Amino acid sequence: MKSNRLYQKYVDTVRPSLVETWKYENVHQIPQLQKVVIRMGWNTSTEKGAVDDAIKELMTITGRKPVADRARKSVANFKLRKGQQIGCHVTLRREVMFEFLDRLISTALPRIRDFRGISPKAFDGRGNYSIGVDQQVIFPEIDADKVKRNQGMDITIVTSAKTDAEALDLLKKLGMPFTGKQ
Repeated sequence: MKSNRLYQKYVDTVRPSLVETWKYENVHQIPQLQKVVIRMGWNTSTEKGAVDDAIKELMTITGRKPVADRARKSVANFKLRKGQQIGCHVTLRREVMFEFLDRLISTALPRIRDFRGISPKAFDGRGNYSIGVDQQVIFPEIDADKVKRNQGMDITIVTSAKTDAEALDLLKKLGMPFTGKQ
């Protein structure tokens, strides 16, 4: 793996700290980051240009081409047709994942207006954490003057931790800015 600042922090300080705290007997028990999934969804009534803009901005943020998410069946009440594009997602692993998380933790999250930290209660019970971001302009790669409409995204961090407490400890030690309330 290429030398990445967050990966080096994980190897040099976080792993030994987790072993000391949780008393793991095997190196394979130590929680690690497996993947990061970034999803963007949109209203089906948005024009075609909005969909293309959202895909282009997600590609700019992640450096990877998004995969289209399509409706599985038609729902008349939502004016949704089977096969209609309703969102897109990108899955990041290894070097790209660590690089994205480093940018998210150090530059993007602090750019949120009135940011006081993220909630430590958004774990799913299996050690995975999800964050909802309201605007894509918190990422420095996006030029705020060229954005036509604000687009939110969901960021899911998948870990190999067995419990939420272990995953919280892992993310805290990686530098994720959680609020003080536990």
